Amino acid sequence: MIGLSPLRVDGREKVTGAARYGQDLKLAGMLYAKVKHAEYPHAEILKIDTARAKKIKGVAAVLTAADVPGNTAFGAVIVDNQPLAEDRVRYLGDAVAVVAAETAEIAEKAAAAIKVKYRELPAVFDPREALEPGAPEIHEGGNQINHHKTRKGDVAEGFRQADLVIERSYSTQRVDHTYIETEVVVASLDHDGTLTVEGSHQNIFSIRAAVASFLGLPLSRVRIVQAALGGSFGGKDDCMSVLSCRAGLLALKTGRPVMLSNSRESSLIESYKRHPYFLDYKVGVKRDGTLTAMEIKVVADGGAYASMTPFVTWRSVVHATGPYRVPNVKTDIYGAYTNNTYTGAFRGFGSPQITFAYESLMDEIAGELKLEPLEFRMNNILRDGEITATGQKLDHTVSVGQALQAATSAAGWEEKRRRFSEENRTRLLKRGIGLACSYRGVALGAEGVDATGAIVRIQSDGSIDLTTGLVEMGQGLKTVFSQIAAHELGVPVERVQYRRTDTSTIVDGGPTVASRSTIMGGAAVRKAAIAAREKLCAAAAGELGADPAELTAVGEKIMVASDPDRAIDFTGAVALALAAGMNLSSFAWHVSPPIWWDEEAGKGNAYFTYVYACQVAEIEVDPETGKINVLEVWAAHDVGKAINPEAVRGQICGGVATAIGYGTLEEVELVEGVTKTVNLDEYLIPTAMDVGKIHSIILENPDKYGPYGAKCIAEPTAELCAPAIANAVAHAAGKRIRDLPLNLERIVLGHKLVKKQRRAR
Repeated sequence: MIGLSPLRVDGREKVTGAARYGQDLKLAGMLYAKVKHAEYPHAEILKIDTARAKKIKGVAAVLTAADVPGNTAFGAVIVDNQPLAEDRVRYLGDAVAVVAAETAEIAEKAAAAIKVKYRELPAVFDPREALEPGAPEIHEGGNQINHHKTRKGDVAEGFRQADLVIERSYSTQRVDHTYIETEVVVASLDHDGTLTVEGSHQNIFSIRAAVASFLGLPLSRVRIVQAALGGSFGGKDDCMSVLSCRAGLLALKTGRPVMLSNSRESSLIESYKRHPYFLDYKVGVKRDGTLTAMEIKVVADGGAYASMTPFVTWRSVVHATGPYRVPNVKTDIYGAYTNNTYTGAFRGFGSPQITFAYESLMDEIAGELKLEPLEFRMNNILRDGEITATGQKLDHTVSVGQALQAATSAAGWEEKRRRFSEENRTRLLKRGIGLACSYRGVALGAEGVDATGAIVRIQSDGSIDLTTGLVEMGQGLKTVFSQIAAHELGVPVERVQYRRTDTSTIVDGGPTVASRSTIMGGAAVRKAAIAAREKLCAAAAGELGADPAELTAVGEKIMVASDPDRAIDFTGAVALALAAGMNLSSFAWHVSPPIWWDEEAGKGNAYFTYVYACQVAEIEVDPETGKINVLEVWAAHDVGKAINPEAVRGQICGGVATAIGYGTLEEVELVEGVTKTVNLDEYLIPTAMDVGKIHSIILENPDKYGPYGAKCIAEPTAELCAPAIANAVAHAAGKRIRDLPLNLERIVLGHKLVKKQRRAR
């Protein structure tokens, strides 16, 4: 089954409408919940008057932070996020009360009837200003969420060795995940007093921890079940903990099931976004194009709560110099609290921002030196056995050069760079071609312990149950995991039933993040399936007159590997095992290889392996209107081993589409903490007409740590196209845009003029 592309195991239910999403859940006696949002981005709560709301017919409960039986705040890193604001609101997405009623309309009416008296507090909306002395303090202890650094060599000496020192500043915007399905949960009490919360969950175990803490319950009395998920991209983590806490509280207080779902407007106002970054790069380079030093300072807008900011910015600091050989490095990245919508996990997790900066910068340096961008990169990229900016020696195949060559060759890079430059002298619509490359650490890395498990259960009829703690979000996890189990057991995928993810069926195996599913979860599935196969081989050995070590599972048979005619069918082997009293359920646990990080020194072996990629974008731009048309994208990604090539291509296409939106269209606009883009009529995402033709180029350099050599694909696909487009625009129109998105105003007017106009409004 490895390397094949069977039909998705969850495909039929999704295309026929049989899949049950959170909004499809209907329980007897179910109530509907709505929240009362804050009226100021920063204010002290003086009084909450719920009397009128409680008198409305059909209202079952109106609750505030005073009704919380457990801890009023949660957080994966810093405990600061309040599902119900206790004494202060810190952004307009905060909730001061939550209502449950017989209908959603009654709940909304009751929420509107709640009156809150505030004392408005000074607010800060620019993360750079938030870190200055005297800035309004959003949380006790100051506005710095975290500071990560890397140190390598001596940057002062590196700049002295340089023939040219270049300084550039870049910025990226706040964007929304824009999943088709907004956030929704249904909380209910089981007959034994267990609280079950089912909904559009991404990370079920972190949600369980938040709910148990909030409600003062032991983990064993909180069960989180994932419904079919209509998109997440990292977005349904903290905000799902918030919804689950609120709905769980209402269910406990009323004794009835409660549904809480966000409208699109509520989702855009309340749910966390991708971090806006402000990036300052200083680079030393010799005339021959050799990099000598990089000094980097980045400030990330964490918004009102820390969420994943410490982890997101840690990944950024590891990768801030890109896949390049830089002997002297000094990087400092800060996360800052503001009174903006808080920011957290988003596909790419800290890499899209810095990749935009360093890949724009590489083209700018090449231009200053009159070097071709591809040639300049090829002379500076990391290669096998070299040392990263964090001091890590790369002990695997470093394939960034292979990716660069594959993508540019397929795109016809040299010929188009030359031809477009000549044709643009007379063309009204200018053509351009640009590239970007990257490297990315796989799985959680040294930001946390990385381990996960899987259970394979062979049933008496030969069918197979597969359970893991990782979730299907549309990425094809169910299919790939089913392929791995089927491959090791020698049966078709159709025999395998992947059970939906449920905290009551398996131990905590960590979150479905960091593109860790295949390399970590797939390894656990493989181990569990091998253990189950070995039991069948042991049961069949006597019947076949062979040692168990001589047997293998192929073609729905257990056979002697050297003599395939000596075989017993799979179901017969199952019967033999059960007759011998064998347990055909196997649990396996997989732990990542050892890695380390010294926070104080700013160095270490940050990840146990890396992936490499290059994307080339061909675009057409109208310099009069600023309109960019993305014509074609060539995306070359080293995945180690493509377990399911069609799934890999799907991930590439999805990631490229996401990055095109990030690069050209998308921005959640906040003005002094107020969200101006509150629906999809103003928050624009790419349609099928906007993404052009995407060419997927799969590179395979098997990795010793991955199952069958597989590494990852999901997140690297989303971090490259925005800088590739920016470089293509510079080639086409001669305009270097250093701020995302590359919208009409920036292309035509320039960034500074746009900012002046916005201030005037």
